[in-house]
Amino acid sequence: MHIRICLYMLPVWFALSVTAQTADTIKVVELQDIVINDSPAKTAVLSSPLQVELVGKEFLQRHFSGNLMQTLEHIPGVRSMDIGSGFSKPMIRGMGFNRITVTENGIKQEGQQWGADHGLEIDSFNAERIIVRKGPSSLLYGSDAMGGVIEILPLPAPVGNQVFGEVLLLGKSVNGNLGISIMGGIKQNNWYSKIRFSEQHYGDYRIPTDTVVYLTQRLPVHNRRLKNTAGYERNVSFFTEYRRRQYSSNYTVSNAYQKNGFFPGAHGVPDAVAIEDDGNHRNIELPYSQVNHLKIMTHQQYIWENVIASLDIGFQNNRRQEWSLFHTHYGTQEPPTKDPDKELGFYLNTYSATAKMKWHVSSKWEHSAGWDTQYQQNRIDGYSFLLPEYRRFTTGVMWLTMFRATPNLSVSGGARFDYGKVTIKSYQDVHLQNWLQQMGVQADMIEDYRWRSYDVDRSFGDYSLSLGVVWTPVQGNIIKLNGGRSFRLPGANELASNGMHHGTFRHEQGDASLNSEQGWQMDFSYEYEKNGIHLSVSPFANWYNNYIYLKPTGEWSILPHSGQVYRYTGAKVVFMGAEASLDINFLRHFTYSFRGDYVYTYNRDENTPLSFSPPATMSNTLHRETRYGHMSLEVRNIATQNRVSRNEEVTPGATLLHVDLGTHVPIGKKGFEVVFSIRNLLNKKYYNHLSFYRKIEIPEPGRNFRIFIKVPF
Repeated sequence: MHIRICLYMLPVWFALSVTAQTADTIKVVELQDIVINDSPAKTAVLSSPLQVELVGKEFLQRHFSGNLMQTLEHIPGVRSMDIGSGFSKPMIRGMGFNRITVTENGIKQEGQQWGADHGLEIDSFNAERIIVRKGPSSLLYGSDAMGGVIEILPLPAPVGNQVFGEVLLLGKSVNGNLGISIMGGIKQNNWYSKIRFSEQHYGDYRIPTDTVVYLTQRLPVHNRRLKNTAGYERNVSFFTEYRRRQYSSNYTVSNAYQKNGFFPGAHGVPDAVAIEDDGNHRNIELPYSQVNHLKIMTHQQYIWENVIASLDIGFQNNRRQEWSLFHTHYGTQEPPTKDPDKELGFYLNTYSATAKMKWHVSSKWEHSAGWDTQYQQNRIDGYSFLLPEYRRFTTGVMWLTMFRATPNLSVSGGARFDYGKVTIKSYQDVHLQNWLQQMGVQADMIEDYRWRSYDVDRSFGDYSLSLGVVWTPVQGNIIKLNGGRSFRLPGANELASNGMHHGTFRHEQGDASLNSEQGWQMDFSYEYEKNGIHLSVSPFANWYNNYIYLKPTGEWSILPHSGQVYRYTGAKVVFMGAEASLDINFLRHFTYSFRGDYVYTYNRDENTPLSFSPPATMSNTLHRETRYGHMSLEVRNIATQNRVSRNEEVTPGATLLHVDLGTHVPIGKKGFEVVFSIRNLLNKKYYNHLSFYRKIEIPEPGRNFRIFIKVPF
């Protein structure tokens, strides 16, 4: 199904929305004069000693961009690591990649998230409710949650039997983005089911400059469009839920497909000929990436009088391919007979299961226990090599206890132990061996380099601890304090990668002797809410004694056109920072909002900051909301990031202006919502320090007109 077919269907869905007599998903339940607006998710946020943000559908709709992580950037401490205008990956408090866990309906999202040029394969139209946990969360989620967690949850089932649905439309001017999402569902007695189809197409995006620079070489940008950054994504998902008395279960099947072009100057050594305008802004040429992510999940839950037991089971198949016109640095290497332009292929199967149980012993005591396990198998192909095949098994158990000393004071603490085993297959590069022989390299050096990866069979065991306090000394004031130990088991790329990673322009090399990352952290937060004022301040400090990072070794790589070797190394590292937010309601319809965050990183072994450290930011927003709609003006300030690691560029700061307008159009029983926004109103040229394209000085997209329309029925 193509997007134009969906657009032809829009008038039909619109007509249904006008005549529909059923209600939309109800967020509050009204019983005469009583309004219930609490929820288990909100209760969990307030009772957690960690800093937790609950993101509802209203927030997601108001800031919707078609890219989930760019939408969540409005939360202090959350950043988006961008790959052009299409894909992004999350960063929380300066940590990203395998240190951030993303879950959907209770199952960890597992792909090739270790790569800087690998996006998040989740349908942003299907995100209805999100919980963001900032800081180390290894106790609850195990390895890969050392930096934080993003939980994507479905909305509760609507009340009463009904047929419902919605059509969502998205348009963006900066890259000609056209997106549509159609959802239809039914609630019938104990069953609740819905299906969604989403598709987005976008072209080469515009940037506010005529040239980019790579290693002092100035390259032209024709018509201010970044060639071959077009792409599209197509997502489909089915969700069904059954509830009867104390038992409930749901089942989810989803498939996400993405194809995204790479700017030719960002894949290998830039070439002026390769970036010449081809006259077509929507085609996808070599090089490009192609990803397909299939997930099958189920959640089972049973509630006794004071016990809640649940089981989550999931299967994921992630297929990532990177295509580039066949090229070789070795004269003896011939192109493959099948798929000769497939440079890299990664095929990851993941099987996972999680069991949890919670006991409400009394009004004061609450206990939680959990067990989870995961098995992964990764295969590879392609004419190039970066990461070997591997198998990975992890399992862990946890215990958490909460004691409510008084209605205003609670203490919680727990422990977790995880075991992991990884088996990595060796890889011999015969093409490199032959090339080295032709170059007259000594036999002992050839023997060292022809093995791009050795057999690795490692086992790991580690633990996490947590102790926290939540205190409400006076109504409207909440104080949270949490301390503990966290960990992360090393990934296969950190243990055994060895090759040119074109996404980062360097030779990356793993170290099979690495141990797990370990760290201690302290979080504090104060929240005040009273008389139309909401204030939140959250400082934090983390210390890691074996933080794994890519260290420039000063050794010259023997691989052609690769420069020096960057090797994964453990180091003593410090993370410190804070987030702050302030909302003041005044003159009935107006709200002033401030958001700010800062992260300080320091590598104690090298006496340098860490690479990919986000710059400090703050935003000031004036918002007006009435029954007719809303409007806001935001001034966003990005500080200069001059605390950079070796071989990393200083990124200048910028001041950006954003405008948002929204209204409800009352047609029929439901009407529809329209949100119009202008990002980077002044067409400011600026850089994202976390961007995949920052290395070759490509600025962020220019002025962007964006429209989002929601038609419910």
